[in-house]
Amino acid sequence: MRRREPLPASLRAAGFSVAEARAVNVGRARLRNHELVRPFHGVRAEAHALVSPIAAFAPRLRADEWFSHESAARLWRVPLPEYEHPTDVVHVTIAAPGAASRARGVCGHQATHAHAHVVRRFGLACSDPADTWLGLAAHTDLAELVVAGDHFVLEPEVLDPLDLRPYVGLDHLRARTREFHGPGKARASAALELIRPGAESRPETLLRLLVQDARLPEPEVNPVIADGSGRRIGRADLVFRQFRVIVEYDGDQHRTDKQQYRRDVVRWQRFARNRWDVLRFHDVDLFGRPARTVAQIAEALTLGGWDGRVSGWGGESGRVSGWGVGRGRVSGWGAGRGRAERRGG
Repeated sequence: MRRREPLPASLRAAGFSVAEARAVNVGRARLRNHELVRPFHGVRAEAHALVSPIAAFAPRLRADEWFSHESAARLWRVPLPEYEHPTDVVHVTIAAPGAASRARGVCGHQATHAHAHVVRRFGLACSDPADTWLGLAAHTDLAELVVAGDHFVLEPEVLDPLDLRPYVGLDHLRARTREFHGPGKARASAALELIRPGAESRPETLLRLLVQDARLPEPEVNPVIADGSGRRIGRADLVFRQFRVIVEYDGDQHRTDKQQYRRDVVRWQRFARNRWDVLRFHDVDLFGRPARTVAQIAEALTLGGWDGRVSGWGGESGRVSGWGVGRGRVSGWGAGRGRAERRGG
């Protein structure tokens, strides 16, 4: 049997349109071959080249169209829970009067406002961080919208020169929310009051919101802690400095990265020697038994001198709508545990 000609190198790294293939003399028979997958109409790819539905749809993206909503959020690496935002649906927006895309696996949108903010991310046209966050507001619950906001405004201690952070400043996000008049504005406005720079993972943010929902004092987020001589010990996830209580979320890195785990053990020991009460929680504590977790934190704060009064949180009630600490669960959490993507101090 005659050996099949390989595809040109320009078509082998990712999905490609039929038009692109014909332009480099790939024939119809080769395009119909069962070795090529067809993720969308008019798109072909070698199976190994399909890393995501977004990459698969990219060859179909029109000149005045861009990835938006959940798809833009994934390009910005927002830790969206899959139970709420399926990964197999691609969201794209086109400027009016263009017709929104209608295809299997695609959710098309039309931008009717005059000033859509479009940038390039990994070479693909997508909504800028503020538009992406506001696009999530209509279909994302308040807690997860805060998670996304914390992600966008984060300025990591160690910066990646190829991925500059923060993606958007909190003041700029506030200004864009004031100008926004689309669905979800009320939820976005409420989420803004709860966003804090510093959280480095979804569970860290959710743990902080659990603390707020229980009306405990507001902690610092990932501050540097020093010993009595002013020497740095390290950072900690949530710090109640007045009461010398530290709350840490232990993610999967302690299972997968032994070296990181050993560094964290040394850090916790140094905290303890400097008279800090360190509480460590895992996914089962956060997602499975939040009421018990709150009780443990409240007990540590009380032992540290807390008198039960709440201070520091913005807003009148300080509560996160839809949460059920008193019922022993947090609404919508059971299916969306997700891994913590973070570092130690």
